[in-house]
Amino acid sequence: MNMSDRQSSIPSVHAAHIRSFLGLAVAIALVLLPIMLTNERAVYFVCLAVIWAIFAVGYDFLFGVTGHLSFGHAAFFGGGAYVAALLMIKVNLPFSVALLGAMISMALAAFVFGLIALRASGIHFALITLLLGELVYVLVSVKLRHITGGFDGLSGVPRPTFLGIDFYDDRRFCVLVNVIGLILFVFAVRVRASPLGQVLHGIRQNPLRLRQIGFNVRAYTLTAFILSGAYAGVAGALLASLIMFVGPELLHWTISGEVVIITVLGGLGTVIGPILGVVSVEALREVLSSYTTAWHGLLGLLFILFSVVLPRGLWGLIAATVRKARRT
Repeated sequence: MNMSDRQSSIPSVHAAHIRSFLGLAVAIALVLLPIMLTNERAVYFVCLAVIWAIFAVGYDFLFGVTGHLSFGHAAFFGGGAYVAALLMIKVNLPFSVALLGAMISMALAAFVFGLIALRASGIHFALITLLLGELVYVLVSVKLRHITGGFDGLSGVPRPTFLGIDFYDDRRFCVLVNVIGLILFVFAVRVRASPLGQVLHGIRQNPLRLRQIGFNVRAYTLTAFILSGAYAGVAGALLASLIMFVGPELLHWTISGEVVIITVLGGLGTVIGPILGVVSVEALREVLSSYTTAWHGLLGLLFILFSVVLPRGLWGLIAATVRKARRT
């Protein structure tokens, strides 16, 4: 390498260090955000938004990255909540074990769902996932009510207690949720940038071409299904401890519909997109619900509008604006 090459590489190295430093600073600020907030409602909003963001980022592995629309992911979200609650209440296991149990059990459930649903594609795939999700809803609320509490649900779901820290304080629990969320978001970024992520993106763009060059498309899609189920299980477990209650409404198909809206509004196929979608939807929910009880309909209209006007979502709009500004 000559002197000019070395000098030209110095700015790029400095830029990489600056980006890493800024990324670390932003991550620390986000984790500590609940401690800096003085409003209890704002703390709860941040915690709830991060939990839904975990759910949405995981869901995007299947919908945004591989292009498979699922209407049954409420089964993993609510299922993770129930598994964690039962392990902590009935078996008296610690929060960390219950969280891991929710993640593993929902990854296995997603594996079973995938084996069944991936026999079809397109709208048929979506309808099969909806049917499987509603089957879980009926099982939990009716058939297994002696275990799950039926429509009354399970109350008194505990929060973690370790290292002498009282996580019944909302701020401390929210910091814990943010730490878990940050780890999962970084993992999602790494997966998308890995060879596995590139294959998953390829499945969305041209699955036939991938089959022709020797990739097992069904196995890779099943992997995305498992990842999304694991993320949903973790999100459900965290929500159970946040609200200290689990009910069958967490398994309802409307939960699956909400995560679809979130990912589309934010931007499919990215990590930032679902996070932006969660913040937008939760903020709109807070604002619209204070004016009218028909806020679901207004949110639906906004979803249709965004789908038509901004097919790439909020993150696509932001990225396009930044590229345009750089060119000028």
